[in-house]
Amino acid sequence: MRSLKVRFALLLGSSALLVVLAAAGALWSIAATESTLDRTLAAQHRLELLAELSGRLTQFGLAALETVGGSEAQPEAFSIARTNVDRALTAVDEALAATIVATSDPLDRTQYAARTRPMSQIRAARVILDRQVSQIERQLDPEARKNGIKGALNGFGAMTGQPLSFLIEAERRTMVLGSEQARALSQRLRLAAGAAVLVAFGIVFVLYRSVTRPTLARIAAIRKAAGAVGGGELDTRLSVATRDELGLLVANFNRMAARLSRREGRLAADRAALEDTVEARTADLRAANARLEAVDRSRRRFFADVSHELRTPLTVILGECDLAARQAGRSVDFGPVFATIRKRAQRLKLRVEDLLRVARSESGQIELDRRAVSAVSILAEAVDNATSEAARRRVALDLEPGARDCEVLADREWLRQVVESLIDNALRHAAGATRVAVALRAEVAAPGAATITISDDGPGFGASEAELFERFRRGDRPAETGFGIGLALARWVIEHHDGTIRLGRGEGGRGARVTLTLPSLDLADLENQGRDTRESAA
Repeated sequence: MRSLKVRFALLLGSSALLVVLAAAGALWSIAATESTLDRTLAAQHRLELLAELSGRLTQFGLAALETVGGSEAQPEAFSIARTNVDRALTAVDEALAATIVATSDPLDRTQYAARTRPMSQIRAARVILDRQVSQIERQLDPEARKNGIKGALNGFGAMTGQPLSFLIEAERRTMVLGSEQARALSQRLRLAAGAAVLVAFGIVFVLYRSVTRPTLARIAAIRKAAGAVGGGELDTRLSVATRDELGLLVANFNRMAARLSRREGRLAADRAALEDTVEARTADLRAANARLEAVDRSRRRFFADVSHELRTPLTVILGECDLAARQAGRSVDFGPVFATIRKRAQRLKLRVEDLLRVARSESGQIELDRRAVSAVSILAEAVDNATSEAARRRVALDLEPGARDCEVLADREWLRQVVESLIDNALRHAAGATRVAVALRAEVAAPGAATITISDDGPGFGASEAELFERFRRGDRPAETGFGIGLALARWVIEHHDGTIRLGRGEGGRGARVTLTLPSLDLADLENQGRDTRESAA
């Protein structure tokens, strides 16, 4: 047999024949077993029904005794016991009738039909006891009632005991007979199964020696060669010994191994080229990161250097202005001129100080000098510094100091810079705005809190609140100048003053509003503390 198809067809045909024979034997044994089991189980079921009937009859007799005894609740119990006995009798009758219908053996039908007579005797005993109980209940003499129920129960036991025992014994013999038949059938099945196993082993052995073992040996050789190729031995080859399906498989395997060998060589060359490319790109990326770090360091150094370089000459200018103001001649009044110079220089100095603070904030070197300061004075100074820019943009800048001043525990310069930066943001980013308002009010609902609002009538915020608080975020108009750190730095400063900053809409849903909430100091408490301090010093 040169083809594996013929070999496997023979193998499958033999297997199918064995399966058919085994199935036929199994079906016959199952049918015989089912018949025996059905008879045994039916007998067991009838035996259980008879046991239940025996218990119901006992309960019926006890209920009759309690009913004649005169208990108030016993008539109902007697009626229930009578109903239960009738149900048990009906169940036994139905089981016997079903058995007679199911069996095909005339002898079995005769035997089961003979069992209906004892059942009639038991039913008659139940009727007689029921009638006797009714008669005894009409007697008034307790002794007569006692003797009467005793005789009735003795007669009831005599009428039901023998038929019930006969039925139980008959069913028990049926179960014993079923067990014996099952054991005999089991013995025959064991012998048949042993013979079938011997025949099957003989057929399987012949098929194994002629078909299976040679095929498995060739498949094992192919598997071993495949494992060698998988382990990297791409020069592995197999000899083509036959021209059947396995021979074609071996030839294809040899061609596959040759192609894998050639592809492995190309893959090694490509891997080397890829590693060179990755190494070059990694070096470029490191160089780019180094350049970015250098740019960032240069930017930070620029802020610090510009701040320090401008701070020194401005200090000198301010000092010279003060000296000139004191030594100016009386013929020409230079006081207003020097005052203006000083004011502008002071403002420039504030700008330099702001640059220095920004530089320090970039390096994390912010230090707060918190003292009790007037919130109105800080707002007024911030509004005054931004007045010229507001006039240049033709925007009205108003200060609303509120009903009373509030003192807060804060770093004056940092708080002024925050407010001034928020005003500057409103002027630069609120396109089309005509008014910017800076307001202060003391919270009535929450004493001890001061609220500062910077609002405008422009288009409002164009990005989400989370995005606007990012550092170097410029919003939706990148053409505007500025460092882009106003809100981020403002939130840091306000939170370190134990306050909060919120973004929202202006009145009527138009424009933008920034709300700063800071804890305020009670002025009366501050005056009392100051007076106590002065008295202690005196």
